[in-house]
Amino acid sequence: MHPSRLTSRIPRRMQVIAAAAGATALVLGATVAAMAATGSSSASSRTFSFALKPSAGITACLPHAGGRVTITTHGINDTMRVTIHGMPHRSSFDLFVIQIPTKPFGVSWYQSDVNAGREGTGSATVRGVFDRETFSVSPGGTTTFAPTHQFHLGLWFNNPRTPFRLGCEGTATAPVVTPFNGRQHAGIQVLNTAQFPVKAGPLSHVHR
Repeated sequence: MHPSRLTSRIPRRMQVIAAAAGATALVLGATVAAMAATGSSSASSRTFSFALKPSAGITACLPHAGGRVTITTHGINDTMRVTIHGMPHRSSFDLFVIQIPTKPFGVSWYQSDVNAGREGTGSATVRGVFDRETFSVSPGGTTTFAPTHQFHLGLWFNNPRTPFRLGCEGTATAPVVTPFNGRQHAGIQVLNTAQFPVKAGPLSHVHR
């Protein structure tokens, strides 16, 4: 008998049930495959978290300033999420990967703005290489230096007038200007990772 005639003799209700069962099987199969893929991705990722501590003199003007960083590794690069708290409301900051956590900071690499809202909190997420392989090198050109690791983080006031107005600069008679923003006209450092040794900053503990 031709298949189409055989199907026409099956009650309509049974045909609907069979079609629904087939669709359910397809959905279940897709779900299992997605779960397997997610599990594989999670298994290959690692996270490392650490604090951002107030720079020297900052607690005198911002007693609750601090931050937290979580780095998640992926197959070929990393994700770094930075959160800050205890900051002046509606203020802006600049995040750098740096060689040395305190002055003179060494080789430094601009990463992102971090903005604090009306509650003095903020966050930013950056994608790149933030692990034991993070380094810079200049074989020649306008400057020359050997491969140099940057394992620390630093956060700077974007506006030099902000820390001056808050009294973070002690007896300074004018705002201190540093090159740590996109216009090379930033304020002083507010947070860093100086709780780690100079040559073993937190990024050196992250492994892919």
